[in-house]
Amino acid sequence: MSTAPRLSIGLPVYNGEDYLAESLDALLGQSYENFELIISDNASTDRTEEISREYTKLDSRVRYVRQPVNIGCAPNHNYCVDVARGELFKWASDDDLYARDLLERCVEALDEHPEFVLSHSWTAMIDEKAVVTQALEYPLNTVSPHAAERFRSTLFAPGGDDDGAVIRTEVLRRVAPLDSYHHADRTIISELALHGPFHQVPDWLYFRRDHPGRSEHEHPTVRRRATNLDPKRADKLRHPMIRLLGEYVLGYVNAIRNAPISAAEKRECFRYLRQWMLNRAGNPAMGRMPVQAEAETGPREVSVVSVVAGQEGRVP
Repeated sequence: MSTAPRLSIGLPVYNGEDYLAESLDALLGQSYENFELIISDNASTDRTEEISREYTKLDSRVRYVRQPVNIGCAPNHNYCVDVARGELFKWASDDDLYARDLLERCVEALDEHPEFVLSHSWTAMIDEKAVVTQALEYPLNTVSPHAAERFRSTLFAPGGDDDGAVIRTEVLRRVAPLDSYHHADRTIISELALHGPFHQVPDWLYFRRDHPGRSEHEHPTVRRRATNLDPKRADKLRHPMIRLLGEYVLGYVNAIRNAPISAAEKRECFRYLRQWMLNRAGNPAMGRMPVQAEAETGPREVSVVSVVAGQEGRVP
């Protein structure tokens, strides 16, 4: 493309051959078309490179980059942001699916509401065969006009996963990049929430696939998850468990310190952070992502086949 696209989609991947083609079909079949799709291959050893290069031949919007070595999941995510050309940015996954109008509805919301820093939809969980198993309404109050309330919600409410979001690139580049300590994905969302409210599209347009090869299943412990994010975290001497947990808390502290909010709002955020830490001290499960209850509408009313490009003809 000779001119910069409006939106950049970054798809970091490692050994994603099982579902990569489905994900690419869903993204390239979006009703909104003014985007580039950056596939950053983290030195995969399966057919990921072969599949990706085929799609570069099929669609000029696809750009494939192969990292010479496995740099870790977090640096690979950040690489996609670094090379993005669009004023809007979205991370995508090699195993998730996206309704045809997800991008269009998110971009429209950001155009209509300049105060929003990101826009995303509700998330539905799917299995290996792309059958909806759970449909969840978004539980966080990140639409609040009050920064401290948005921050409080990201700390205490279940959920907080905005993988399907379209984000303003200049805001994303102002917050700390994705790190590799325990729950680093949660602190980056909290920091974004301190920069402005989120818009929620009240519909299930993002489909997150749960399968045995998903990262949280292959890396069930804190150490293994952190090492997957960045291989240097495997060194227990330089990166003991107390550091992996301490950097998690420090991530919130730095987010508040660097936020473009008033001193009074920062004090309120620190008060919520202290409450959260005391609650975690009394209950180690606090701060983790609890299992959410299924939405009242039920998963049978959400159909992947009818809304996701490339799924036509598949028996649900």
